[in-house]
Amino acid sequence: MATFSANDGTRLACHSAGSGAPLICLPGGPMQASVYLGDLGGLSAHTNVIRLDLRGTGDSAIPADQETYRCDRQIEDVEVLRTHLGLDRIDLLGHSAGGTLALRYATRHPDRVRRLVLVSPSPRPVGIEITDAARREVAELRRGERWFADAFAAFERIWTGDFSGANWTAIVPFSHGVWDAGRQAFAAREAEQINADAAAVYYSANALDPDATRAELSSLTAPVLMVVGEYDVGLPPKCAAEFVTLFQSARLVVQPRGGHFPWLDDPAWFVPTVAEFLR
Repeated sequence: MATFSANDGTRLACHSAGSGAPLICLPGGPMQASVYLGDLGGLSAHTNVIRLDLRGTGDSAIPADQETYRCDRQIEDVEVLRTHLGLDRIDLLGHSAGGTLALRYATRHPDRVRRLVLVSPSPRPVGIEITDAARREVAELRRGERWFADAFAAFERIWTGDFSGANWTAIVPFSHGVWDAGRQAFAAREAEQINADAAAVYYSANALDPDATRAELSSLTAPVLMVVGEYDVGLPPKCAAEFVTLFQSARLVVQPRGGHFPWLDDPAWFVPTVAEFLR
């Protein structure tokens, strides 16, 4: 683990695995400790995976100003990490809500991004709405799973406006390509790794400007790889296909039978896919 100071003095931590060209990795959650990323299924055999613990998560300190949890306020934390590492340009990966921060960094500092990898990114920063029908279509692919009936019933309750915590917990299997004991343990650990107070601020008022972000992405010259899972209800592949059209140079790859965590669902597919792009 290494630490460095953000512009406001908050002490931030990053974790490194592997050697070679660095790949800065931003976790989702939002505001989840980066430990859940691990080395992204073995990607550290091909690159130096550097996980940033966002402020107030993992081994990073809690900031004095809670408003700095807002995703646009954390852009400069990534820039400070770049200078701390002594890099002119960076390869940057964002997972889920971390994809939002990665996009916002790329639009503010386009000349500093060499390559951009978006893994199951949130569509919120570009204003793509995922309809209930789109989620239902993907969820129906899991109808043969033993857990499907209970999870799908909870999804239907959410679609009718029942946003209880029990319903959100019940649909977690839809985020995973497999739902076995190991993945259930992973999901339980995830819940403990999120700073709930920070998560409530991450997407707060004025954090996002989808129209401006779309316009800025259209002029981004860095190549982009978007990785999504066939089964991911968070960003169904059809919606991801719309997302990639916003970039000058972007490629979409869909992991067969993959969910929201493709490095867990099929590392033998995920690792070479990303490693080839980074080469």
